[in-house]
Amino acid sequence: MEIKKKLSWVLCAGLAFIFSCSEKFLEPRPESFFTPENIFVNEGGYQSMLVTMRKDLTREQTAQKNFMAHQWAASEAGVPWLQMDYRALTPNSDQYQQFVNQINDIFQMVKNANTVISRIDEIKWSSEENRNKVLGEALWHRSYWYYRLIGNYGDLPFIKEELKGAKLDFNTHSRWAILNQIQKDAEFSAEWLPVVTSAGVPSKGAANHLLTKIYLANLQFEKAVATATKVIEGPYKLMTNRFGQDANDPRKNVIWDLHRPDNKNIAANTETILAFVDRWEAPVTARSAGLFTMRVYHCAYYNSVSAKDREGKLGMIDSGPLYDSLGRGNPDVALSDWHSYRIWEEGTYNYKTTPDLRRANINWYDREELFYNNPASVQYRQPFDPKNLDIPGEYWARIFPMPFYKTYSPKKPDQTGQPLGSNGDWYIFRLAETYLLRAEAYYWLGQMGNAAADINVVRARAKATPITGANVTIDYIFDESARELFAEQPRQNELNRVSYILAKRGEMGYSLTNIHEKNFFYDRVFKLNDFYRRSGEVRQLGQSPNIQPYHFQWPISDPIITANTLGRINQNQGYVGAQNNKPPLETIE
Repeated sequence: MEIKKKLSWVLCAGLAFIFSCSEKFLEPRPESFFTPENIFVNEGGYQSMLVTMRKDLTREQTAQKNFMAHQWAASEAGVPWLQMDYRALTPNSDQYQQFVNQINDIFQMVKNANTVISRIDEIKWSSEENRNKVLGEALWHRSYWYYRLIGNYGDLPFIKEELKGAKLDFNTHSRWAILNQIQKDAEFSAEWLPVVTSAGVPSKGAANHLLTKIYLANLQFEKAVATATKVIEGPYKLMTNRFGQDANDPRKNVIWDLHRPDNKNIAANTETILAFVDRWEAPVTARSAGLFTMRVYHCAYYNSVSAKDREGKLGMIDSGPLYDSLGRGNPDVALSDWHSYRIWEEGTYNYKTTPDLRRANINWYDREELFYNNPASVQYRQPFDPKNLDIPGEYWARIFPMPFYKTYSPKKPDQTGQPLGSNGDWYIFRLAETYLLRAEAYYWLGQMGNAAADINVVRARAKATPITGANVTIDYIFDESARELFAEQPRQNELNRVSYILAKRGEMGYSLTNIHEKNFFYDRVFKLNDFYRRSGEVRQLGQSPNIQPYHFQWPISDPIITANTLGRINQNQGYVGAQNNKPPLETIE
């Protein structure tokens, strides 16, 4: 199967399923009118495809196997509970996760953008400005998804136009060639996208924020400072006062307000640069399965392995107020003690008594706050006792704190089913990340005082102790982004990006020649993530946690490679098939 057919399969299968649900599918019918030739006949047709691309962004953080969960599961913050041994990750096997298969979903999104880009001049536009706004947004979406693709997989074919026929001669482009192309495209977007847009629609600020990331990846640090500064000086401002839903609840704080799904796209929130829109009250066809944050990021405290009381009976059950609040956790991301505790322990800081608001007690649900919720248990309403576990030494891995302020998304009043994390809006870009990206650019330029100043803007809102330029290292910047941007920033992608920067600059002993054997991503993750440092203490589905340097990138799906019979799509080093690689193309025609 060539790539075009593979990328179209999901859509075709979905349509086939819909038609098969009625006996009317047996009746003769004309071919579908919903073809590119019938859609792209006026400006409204192009706008309808932009709506589809905006909805594509919800894949970042909706449903259980979402893209953002994979980003944090492949980081210092945790592990994928059902696939802790990355050696089981192969070009033909994803086991319980979607590290390999999501490449197909993302290329479908690229396909949507390419359809608009390729057909942009097939109609007479009312103005050059309207044409360029539509083209600019399509280029933004393609740049956004290719930035994510090279973060996941590295070198890949760059598909620059709509594919209208069979193509079996794709060749791999280097990530550097792809970066140059998406940099050019995102620069066009930054020129033509409007300053102010509707909720969920990329703006000039979103274009400059994305450009900042691309410039950083391309080692153009002065330009990264310039584009970040445009965003920071634009129509955005960090939220420092209470606002929105729950604003009158004195138990909460501004960090809680900032992360309520209902607050992310309201006019009062001046920190939002771009957040996708996903509402329960929307028609079924216009909403996702839900955020699933309580499923993805919460521990499975209620299951038979964890829930036993001292008599060996169920002390925890999947019903009642505790269950409704914490949800039915089955973590795609089992959080490490580093993320839950150690990044909050700075100097004499104690998260229990001193406010960094991001780790305030009201914002987290800690291990020691769990209690037995089964009325039939002899330990009903007593604190959870680790000694009741079959293997008490696994307590740290099975029962972990939950960042409730980010993940709490309860069922709506008329919503049935399990509490997994209901529909809600979610950040793609917000201003706090822009400050931290500019701080990183200053770091690479050796301007540590400026870097500290930007970090302190973010820390001040959280009431955290200010730092000085002497505290600034690349590790500290990533500690701070973990504190601020959990489940928002594509973590593996950003760690991967820094791995390439250090390797290309030849710093800290890293080099491009052996990046798959020694890199910043692996060294940081293995050093900080408790699951890998304490691998022998926990087993799940016959696995213990294991990660190797080459896992800084994920394998490329083998069916994509083998079907491409007239060209060569490379496999990442460390995975079967890489021995057949050819030098990637360094220019995109």
